[in-house]
Amino acid sequence: MFRFDRRHFDNFDWVLLILLLSISVIALFNLYSASYPPKPWGTPPYLKQAYFFLIGAGAILFILSFDYQELHFWNYFIYVGVLILLIAILIIGKTAGGAQRWINLGFFNLQPSELAKLTLVITLASYYSRKEVTDGYTLKQLMIPIILTAIPFLLILLQPDLGTALMLVFIAVSMTVFVKLRFSVYLILGGFGIGAIIFAWEKLLKPYQKQRVQTFLNPEKDPMGHGYQIMQSKIAVGSGGRFGKGYLEGTQGHLHFLPERHTDFAFSVWCEEWGFFGGVAFMALYFVTLIYALYASTFARDRFGMLLSFGVVMLIFWQAIINVMMVLGFLPVVGIPLPLVSYGGSSLLTTLAGLGILLNVRMRRFQGGMGPDHRS
Repeated sequence: MFRFDRRHFDNFDWVLLILLLSISVIALFNLYSASYPPKPWGTPPYLKQAYFFLIGAGAILFILSFDYQELHFWNYFIYVGVLILLIAILIIGKTAGGAQRWINLGFFNLQPSELAKLTLVITLASYYSRKEVTDGYTLKQLMIPIILTAIPFLLILLQPDLGTALMLVFIAVSMTVFVKLRFSVYLILGGFGIGAIIFAWEKLLKPYQKQRVQTFLNPEKDPMGHGYQIMQSKIAVGSGGRFGKGYLEGTQGHLHFLPERHTDFAFSVWCEEWGFFGGVAFMALYFVTLIYALYASTFARDRFGMLLSFGVVMLIFWQAIINVMMVLGFLPVVGIPLPLVSYGGSSLLTTLAGLGILLNVRMRRFQGGMGPDHRS
């Protein structure tokens, strides 16, 4: 299983690695500012995040040591393992802020719902690469992917964590549309989606979740309550002006007006200190990296590698879009982190593991090998 050929270095995507390292370094500097001045007790968030980056680097090296085709076989065990963790959360999970989402490992609070995102990418990539069709998938052929998505979706919804649960839907829909559906299926699923939204609003959403949507539509109605986060985020972004207040000079963050400034609203801190042009420059670097990765995925040596790469890019893309739109007040606050930038061990390690898979696919794009069923 663990075979590494020095010739793989010749095919290693150094451009993608440099882009990712650039974002990571910027993110750590921003996280230092977001947690400044440091508290006199405990390990500061930026230092914890640096440790997670080191662990993630080790995870990437591990992932690069084997052919990504092995994931066809291990996918079954990974998927079941994550489901067990999601069930365990409901029994022994750590509760914070009214949500039961973490397993306390002593040195680290594991959030299995983050692992579920990457696991779903691997699972759907494996299914769609094995069950390839030429004229588009029918609704019957989509039943298994729907079930594979629905099980972790419902378990995460019970925590409750609507934001992460919806991320599974975004990932599944993106990968499913990518592999092509019959036109009638688009109509059926579109109608079902509209119906599901209406049903969820009337029967499933909790009062505080409805309040978030209402606050998004009119944050000024309750500026000191549910609208406080959005209002302070918009103030922080706007106060940065064209060129920002300067590094470590942001007042909204350092004077503690901006809540969750090192997690959900890390990008607000960046915009306040570096301004409009700094925010645009960072987002340009971020999305150029994603576009390059998406383009690079088309050169995978097989369908499984292409789907894996596409799924990882979509996992990061949707989280980034939702987080930035949330920070700017265009979407309700749903607790979606900005990958590589927001503080959070589970989120960061999941993102780095996904990037490790992407680099693995890129490194082996010219390598011959057996098809997807060689371990079945």
